[in-house]
Amino acid sequence: MATTKAVRPAYRCADCGWTTSKWVGRCGECQAWGTVDIAAPARTGRTQAAPVATPAVPISQVTIESARSITSGIGELDRVLGGGVVPGAVLLLAGEPGVGKSTLLLEVAARWARAGRRTLYVTGEESTAQVRLRAERTRAVDDNLYLAAETDLGGVLTHVETVKPDLLIVDSVQTIGSADVEGVPGGVTQVREVASAVIQRAKRDNIATLLVGHVTKDGSVAGPRVLEHLVDVVLQFEGDRNSRLRLLRAVKNRFGPVDEIGCFDLVDDGIVEVPDPTGLFVSRHEKPVAGTCVTVTMEGRRPLLAEVQALSVTTKNPSPRRTSSGLDSSRVAMILAVLSKHCKIDLSSDDVYTASVGGARLVEPSVDLAVAIATASAHKDRPAPHDLVAFGEVGLAGEVRKVSNLTARLREAERIGFARAVVPAGSEGLDGFKGTIAITAVQTIADAIRCLDSTAPY
Repeated sequence: MATTKAVRPAYRCADCGWTTSKWVGRCGECQAWGTVDIAAPARTGRTQAAPVATPAVPISQVTIESARSITSGIGELDRVLGGGVVPGAVLLLAGEPGVGKSTLLLEVAARWARAGRRTLYVTGEESTAQVRLRAERTRAVDDNLYLAAETDLGGVLTHVETVKPDLLIVDSVQTIGSADVEGVPGGVTQVREVASAVIQRAKRDNIATLLVGHVTKDGSVAGPRVLEHLVDVVLQFEGDRNSRLRLLRAVKNRFGPVDEIGCFDLVDDGIVEVPDPTGLFVSRHEKPVAGTCVTVTMEGRRPLLAEVQALSVTTKNPSPRRTSSGLDSSRVAMILAVLSKHCKIDLSSDDVYTASVGGARLVEPSVDLAVAIATASAHKDRPAPHDLVAFGEVGLAGEVRKVSNLTARLREAERIGFARAVVPAGSEGLDGFKGTIAITAVQTIADAIRCLDSTAPY
């Protein structure tokens, strides 16, 4: 009698689709950890036509009133979202532990509830009493704000049916589990099932939904990559533990731009928005100090002034140190090599330390020129003019390349009170700029350093 051979289950990576006959902790194709799970059995046959919920209509007849955004009550969040929260939209907020995600969402829930809209805050990490204590501290208590401590997906959906909220907050999606699928909460299968069910309910009942997501060690959203594809908006909440400043960025936004940022200050009694954060990244010196230079960087469409500091110290070590904080270390090393080659500034026997002020992370290439001027100023022990700003990308051939949004940068520097600017020659908008700030256009980094040498510090 013939025996039927058992079919071994197949395993599939949720990120890239790589398959294997046995389970492994790490994908053999994309090298992602924890993304390999049992693949769904292949279906045979073709899908037949089925009744539809609503017929297709011409796009000109589709009403858009229900998709208009509603203000969240927080101006910086509305800036990032492109005007406010869209009913029925699902937002994913990710960030490191302790950065202030729950505090921000509790403030959003309170503002939304004070406007007369029902809000449901589902917590899977804390008890309702713990959330109430934080709400007391941040003055976020309102009768329109409902709390529920729930870790079961069915219970969450029941709370939604009972409360019928206009805004749903789930903190966090990795703590909610479903009894209908295998795995523990936070696993690939569970996160996919929970997110799909919540999104389906949000779209059906037109509920604005905010999901909190955990992040991995490298800062990316934990769980399957499909989670970021399912939601409408992906927000990244960033901040240094040693600084109160928090930055909110839009990584994905179906309803607005993805190049805006929001600035917040994490205080003792909650979180407050910072409409003008420029002064946080510039230090004030009573006397001119060598090794400093102010630049204007673009965070999204917002120009921000930031100060770059450099320190050059002679050392007897055969391998001088190159240390950077808040700057791209590889770009700093490239700028030091360009200074040595094209400006004859010998740094081979110096330890060079570079940093940004206020915990700002300056990754835009336009910061290169300020780093070069600050380093040259530190090496020559000559302070740069206190009213000077500089921005421009430095190339390996020593050229200073054009930067975008030149007019916005110059206007911001002029608004703060700077009188002189060193900018790349030929930048768009340079000829038509109308302002009182004195502009020096340079083509090479050597021209910028010579401009520094020929300018009095006062």
